[in-house]
Amino acid sequence: MPDPIILASGSQIRQDLLRNAGVPFEVVVARVDEDAMRQALEIEMAKPRDVADHLAEAKTRKVAGKHPSRLVLGCDQVLNFQGQILSKPKSAEEARAQLDALSGQTHELISAAVIYENGEPVWRQIGTVRMAMRAASAKYLDAYVARNWESIRHSVGGYKLEEEGSRLFQKVHGDYFHVLGMPLLEVLSYLTLKGVIDG
Repeated sequence: MPDPIILASGSQIRQDLLRNAGVPFEVVVARVDEDAMRQALEIEMAKPRDVADHLAEAKTRKVAGKHPSRLVLGCDQVLNFQGQILSKPKSAEEARAQLDALSGQTHELISAAVIYENGEPVWRQIGTVRMAMRAASAKYLDAYVARNWESIRHSVGGYKLEEEGSRLFQKVHGDYFHVLGMPLLEVLSYLTLKGVIDG
């Protein structure tokens, strides 16, 4: 039986996705300065897709360097709104401002995943989902942030589609798992081919 994969992420939702799919894994959180890397990439005018890919690979590479004999999976997600990358809100007020900007508009969630084996990248996937948000009232957005701040503080855009955040949207074009931050079906296909999980 192969060793469990290593998930280079502290994200509870990513852990839940793998656990619910029956994937054996261990968690080793990658210690990287995501904000600094993201800012440097934005200064270089990197496309949002490339930012997500670069951050996913940086996390994976960091953990794989300490566990070279293991299969390591790293992920990242960015929100692209009219060419601007939104970060996780640092306050309830910032979350409210993000939601106000996104309300009635369409934005993209870009999820990237990279797998390393023997200290080298062997697989990657980048998926984009278009998110059409309804024009919510100011009263509702105020109440939404007040009710959900402790949960949404860890989410770009200030919402979680799998929770009350679903009420903010009128249409989602793309893979639901990509919205949650991992191209799960593609990851599972690769792990099946590698013999990590039964297929």
